[in-house]
Amino acid sequence: MSSNITAAKIIKKLKKHKFLFEELVKRDFKIKYKRTVLGMGWSVLSPLLTLLVLNFVFSHYFGRNISHFTIYLFCGVLLFNFFKEATNAGMSSLMSNAKIFSKINAPKYIFLLARNVTSVINFIITLCVFLVFVLLEPNLSIHWKYIFLLFPICCMIIFNIGTGMVLSSMNVFFRDTSYLYSILTMLIMYMSAIFYSVDIVPENYKIVFLLNPVFCYISYFRCVVLDSAIPSISLHLLCMFYALVMLLLGAMMYWRYRYKFLYYI
Repeated sequence: MSSNITAAKIIKKLKKHKFLFEELVKRDFKIKYKRTVLGMGWSVLSPLLTLLVLNFVFSHYFGRNISHFTIYLFCGVLLFNFFKEATNAGMSSLMSNAKIFSKINAPKYIFLLARNVTSVINFIITLCVFLVFVLLEPNLSIHWKYIFLLFPICCMIIFNIGTGMVLSSMNVFFRDTSYLYSILTMLIMYMSAIFYSVDIVPENYKIVFLLNPVFCYISYFRCVVLDSAIPSISLHLLCMFYALVMLLLGAMMYWRYRYKFLYYI
C-alpha cells in the first residue's frame, strides 16, 4: 500500500511540475549537442565508432571463437554505453541544476529523471541501428522473442535511475565521486565481457560476472538475439533484483538527504 501511495505522489508531483520537466529535457538536449555539426547524429555515430574500434582490435583475438562477433560486440557496446551515459548524466544532475532547485520548490528527482529521458531517447535511436545490423547479419533474424528485450531495457532504466540517485547524492557531499566513478566504470566495462566470452574464464570464477548487473543485462540481450532463446528464470530474477535494490537504495538516499542538499551545493 505504501509503495502505491509513494508512486501516486511521484506521478502527482511530475504532473504538477510538467512544464519544468519538459523544459529540462529540452535544455539537456540542446546543451548536449550545442555547437556540434552532426547534432543528434552523434548518438548513432559515437557507439558505431566504438564498435568499429573494438571490432578492429579484438576480432582477431576473440572473433574467431565467437559466432556473429560484430552483433555480439554491438550488444555489449549498446547496453554499456546506455548505462554509462545515463549514470554519468544522473551523477551531475543535482550539481548542474543547483541554481534552479535552490530557488524553486521542486522535487530533486525531477532533474535526474530529465537526464534519464535524454539517455533513453539516445539509446532507442542506437537500438534501431542495432536492429538494422541484426537484419544484415547472415543467419540472424528478428523474431517474436525480441519482445522479451523490453524486460532488460526496463530493468536497466530502473537500475540507471537508482544508480544516478546514489551517485548524485554522493556527488553533492563528496566531489571526488566523479573521479572514483570513472575508475569504477572502467572496471565494470572489463567485467562485462563486452569483447570476449566468459568461456575463456575458469569455471570457478564465472560466478563473479553475475555480481555485475551490466553483464546480466548484456547476457540477457545476447541470449535472445544470438541464441534465439528465452533467458532462464534465474536471469530474469537477477536482472529485476539489481534494478529494484538500486532504485530502493537511491530513493532512500534522496529521502534522507533531501533537506541537506541545499547546504552543500
